[in-house]
Amino acid sequence: MTSRSAPDRLLSVLGAFDHEHSALSLTEIARRAGLSLTTAHRLVGALTAWGALERDRSGVYQVGLRLWELAALAPRGPALRQIALPYLEDLYEATHENVQLAVRDGTEVVYIEWISGRSAVGVHIRIGARWPLHATGVGLALLAHDDPARQEEYCAGPLAAFTPYTLTDPVRLRRQLAEVRRTGVAVSDRQVTDDALSVAAPVRGAGGTVVAAVSVVVPRSEAQVPVLAPAVRIAARGISRALGWRPERG
Repeated sequence: MTSRSAPDRLLSVLGAFDHEHSALSLTEIARRAGLSLTTAHRLVGALTAWGALERDRSGVYQVGLRLWELAALAPRGPALRQIALPYLEDLYEATHENVQLAVRDGTEVVYIEWISGRSAVGVHIRIGARWPLHATGVGLALLAHDDPARQEEYCAGPLAAFTPYTLTDPVRLRRQLAEVRRTGVAVSDRQVTDDALSVAAPVRGAGGTVVAAVSVVVPRSEAQVPVLAPAVRIAARGISRALGWRPERG
C-alpha cells in the first residue's frame, strides 16, 4: 500500500469531522481518518496548537476558530453571504418562507445562507449542507448555466432519487434545464421531500458568470410560482448588481 503524505494525513484528520460528527475523541478521529492512534495523536496535537482544532475538558475535539477565520476569507462563502444578506432578507420579508443562498462545488450545491420562516415548510437544509445539483432549485439554476460539456456529463448520470418526483431521467433533466434558461428561474417540485417546492434564480458575478443561486422554498400545496418567480428574480438581480454585474456586460 502506498504511504500517504503528511499533507494527506493532516487533511484526513480534518476530513474526519462533518455535520454528523462535529465532536470526536482521539480514537474516533484515528478510526475515521484511517490512521494509527500514534499518528493521529501527533497530527491532532499539531492542529490543536495551531488552532484548527479545539479540545474541551472531556478530551473531545471540535473544529477550531482558526479555520473559521480562514473560511471567512473565501469569496464564495461569508464574503458572498455578507453582500447577499440584505437581498435575502428582503425576499424573506416578501414571502415569509425559507430563503436560501447556495454555490456550486463539483456535482453538488453547498448552502452558505438560510433564513427560515417560523411557519414555513420543513427543509433538510442547514448552512454547509450539500445536495446533488439536479435535486434542488438552486442546483438546477446553477447547472442550467454551466458549460455545455460539463452539463452533458452531469446529465448522463447517475442521478440519485430522493422522492418519486426527483429528476433522474437525463432527457427530462435536459428539458428542465432548457426551461430554466428560457424563463430565468428553476422550479424544483417535490424533488427532495414530497411536500416542498422551490423557486430559484441564478446570481451572476461582475463578468456575467453565474456564481451562486438564490431560492425560496414553500409548501407545495400553497405554491404560487407566478407570484414567487418575480420576487426571486429581483433578489438574484440585486445580489448580482451588488457583485458588480451589469446587464449590458453579460
